[in-house]
Amino acid sequence: MANKVKIQRTVTLPTIDDAWIFGKRGPRNDVDPARPYAHLVEPEHMPTGRVEDVLTVFITNRECPFKCLMCDLWKNTTEQRVPDGSVARQVEWALAQHEPVRHVKLYNSGNFFDSQAVPQSDWSAIAKMLKNAETVIVECHPRMVDERCLAFAEMLEGRLQVAMGLETIDPEVLPRLNKRMTLDDFARATAFLLDNDIDVRTFILLRTPFQTEVVGLEWAKRSIDYAYSIGVECCAVVPTRTGNGAMDWLASAGHFSPPSLRSIESVLEYGIGLARGRVFVDLWDIEKFVNCRACGPQRVNRLRQMNLTQKELPPISCDCGASS
Repeated sequence: MANKVKIQRTVTLPTIDDAWIFGKRGPRNDVDPARPYAHLVEPEHMPTGRVEDVLTVFITNRECPFKCLMCDLWKNTTEQRVPDGSVARQVEWALAQHEPVRHVKLYNSGNFFDSQAVPQSDWSAIAKMLKNAETVIVECHPRMVDERCLAFAEMLEGRLQVAMGLETIDPEVLPRLNKRMTLDDFARATAFLLDNDIDVRTFILLRTPFQTEVVGLEWAKRSIDYAYSIGVECCAVVPTRTGNGAMDWLASAGHFSPPSLRSIESVLEYGIGLARGRVFVDLWDIEKFVNCRACGPQRVNRLRQMNLTQKELPPISCDCGASS
C-alpha cells in the first residue's frame, strides 16, 4: 500500500524554530497553580478488553521546553516553575472531585519528568494518593525518558505507562515540527521503557502541516505500523488542528488543512483492523470536522463506539455522499 502513494513536496516552507512559533502566539489563559486547569472521567477500552473509567487530570505547571509546531497546550501553562507541593495538591484536589477510579492519567502539557514542570519532591505524595490505581499514565518527551521514569514507577503500587508523541514518521515533516526528536530517539525511549516493564502509548498526528489529505492519511497509517513494530501498546491518533497561532498562519498560507472526517474514520478502521494493540482517535472538538448535519452525529457516534469496542462497525451512508 505504501508504494501506491506518490508523495510530492512543492510548498515553500518558513524557517520554523522557537522564535517563529513564539511570534505567532496569542495570550495564555489565566491558570491557578493550586488547581489543575481541567479534569474529567471518560470510559476507555482496556488491554483486558473491559471498558473502564479513566480520570484525566490536566496539571497546571510550567510550559514544556520543547516548542512543537502543532502544540496548543502552552495556553494553560505558567511561565515560572510552580512551587514544591503544588502539583501534588492539584492531584489531591482532582481525586476528591470524583468517585474512585482504577486508572489515572496525569497529563501536564509537557513532560512529567521535567523537574521544572513537576517537582520531583511531589512524586512520593502523588504515588501515595494513587496507591489504589492499577494504571498511572504520564506524558513525556522521548528525550526526557531515563532513570527518572524508573524511580517514579518504583513508587507506584500499580503499573506505569508513559505516553510519548511520535507524531509522524514522515521524514520530510518530522524535522519541521520543531520537536527536536528523531525516530532513533523515539525507538530508544520505547526500548528503555519496555526493557523496564513500563508500557508505552503514543500520539500520532493525522494530516500534519505540509501534507495533502491522501498523503496525511498514508503517513498516519505508516506511523501506526511503525509504533506497533517497536512495541508500543496503544496508539492515540490526533486529528491536527489550528488554534495555536502557528498552525493558523500555516493554514492561511496554504501549508495546512485539517483532515476530513472520512480520513479520521479511515485511520481508526485501519488501526483496529491491524489487531496489534489498542488504537483510538481523539474526539476532542470532533464537531469541527463535521460538514453534514444529517450524517455527522451518527458518524461521530460510530467513532466513539469503535474507540470503546475496538471493533469496526457498519458504515454510515448519507445523501451528502459520505460513506464510511
